[in-house]
Amino acid sequence: MNFEFSQKVSGLQASAIREILKYSADPSVISFAAGSPAPEALPAKQLEELSKELLAEEPDIVFQYGVTEGYQPLREEVKKLLTKRGCFNSEYDDVIITSGAQQANELSAKVLCDESDTILAESPSFIGSLNAFKSYHVNLDGVTLEDDGINIEELEIKLKKGGVKLLYLIPNFQNPTGKTMSWEKRQKAFELCKKYGAVILEDNPYGDLRFEGEDIKSIKTLDTEGSVIYSGTFSKILSPGIRVGYVCAHKDIIQKIVICKQVADVHTAMWSQMLVYRFLKRYDLDEHIESLHSVYKQKTQLMLSQIDEKLSSKIIHTSPQGGLFIWCTLPDEVTTAQMVEFCTAAVRDYKTALVPGTAFTISDSDETRSFRLNFSAPKKDEIIEGCSRVGRLSKEMFGE
Repeated sequence: MNFEFSQKVSGLQASAIREILKYSADPSVISFAAGSPAPEALPAKQLEELSKELLAEEPDIVFQYGVTEGYQPLREEVKKLLTKRGCFNSEYDDVIITSGAQQANELSAKVLCDESDTILAESPSFIGSLNAFKSYHVNLDGVTLEDDGINIEELEIKLKKGGVKLLYLIPNFQNPTGKTMSWEKRQKAFELCKKYGAVILEDNPYGDLRFEGEDIKSIKTLDTEGSVIYSGTFSKILSPGIRVGYVCAHKDIIQKIVICKQVADVHTAMWSQMLVYRFLKRYDLDEHIESLHSVYKQKTQLMLSQIDEKLSSKIIHTSPQGGLFIWCTLPDEVTTAQMVEFCTAAVRDYKTALVPGTAFTISDSDETRSFRLNFSAPKKDEIIEGCSRVGRLSKEMFGE
């Protein structure tokens, strides 16, 4: 039977990342393609103990439906956490618990944007959110991402055109590049969006993973009237598998998100929410986050040293101070097609999975010479061996 798919999904393509990860079933493949946190950094033992307690003490709640807004004790803990960070205004903000930050971003776009509206995003940006935005047939447009954040002059030019409803930003250790937006640019972007009537969707899944440098305040700390939506997650610090994220936004926006979430999945799993709540009450979150930093710092430094030692010197790369990713760029004369062939050959012939930059472009026609590496998920010996394999391929294709 031939199926006629809706216009909302007919233009969507499977994530290149997910397609490449299929090769990971081969035990000989080393994957630098994942977006997963370091397995050894997750508090598996503590979560196991808390799960046993939950199932023994509160099964009547764990196994039942919950309210769409989220488990109330967890919501209150999230509000306390955000208040401490200057990201929650009790006068007009509210919080909803979501099934990961991906749902938080998708629902935020759903409640604000019509097909005629424009969403601006960093170029390149996170494929999950880009696909979510595309599914609503908005006008999705990119703003050039520089080393310290988006190009502010370009942002203003695009805002001036009108019709921009949402600006999507990942200010901390951006996916895929690992870049961080400067405080100066955060302030300027906020003021421009306020001037032209656009809402900022600040996606911050990696902010807790800074292992070098000074923290930079969230854009949400500038918000005085509810023009910034802040999405966060416990995926990178507790467990991605439990799928617990949240949205902090003006209460009017949250009310609409509640209705849309009821259509999507009714509520986030009660076991997951109660597990996160118990962890926050039992353990010192700041202390736990601090314990993650040495793991990520060691792995980042190892991969950076291996890249410098083993890959072609013609390949340049970012040097992130946190997060999960390193962004590598091939020589100027390399085409997009050649970059894709490089990534394909890496996994096919050298058994090392990379993600081509085409997975993160705003438009299919965008040119890119870059690819993404993940340093958090592989083991240290895999980082060393994987970089050796990619290094041999890079020197064969591009020279020393």
